[in-house]
Amino acid sequence: MAKPIFKHAVNEARGEARLIIDGVELVLAAEMGRLSAVSSRLQCKSLNDLFMRLSGVEAAATLAGIELLTVKGNALEAITKIKLKHFPACAAAFSTILAHHFDGDEGNVEAVGETA
Repeated sequence: MAKPIFKHAVNEARGEARLIIDGVELVLAAEMGRLSAVSSRLQCKSLNDLFMRLSGVEAAATLAGIELLTVKGNALEAITKIKLKHFPACAAAFSTILAHHFDGDEGNVEAVGETA
């Protein structure tokens, strides 16, 4: 079976994850500034609150997460196409990028420099 061809590279060492919504390919990353923007928009009281809302695919959190955590791809196009059937993939992508901050992995500094 042939590997799918993607438009955008994903730097897993940086904590990025791919999300595809109705043919719209996105790459998400949980950078601190982006997480702060999502947290502010959703008025989260803690990092745990933010994590629970994103991983629990609350509608407002999911749309804010797509808009504010997308580093590659057209987030607004994806938002116009999103349906409830896409929420499990969103939860998986959010969990992947958030886990990068909690797993104790310092990442690959060289790989981060290559994508900057």
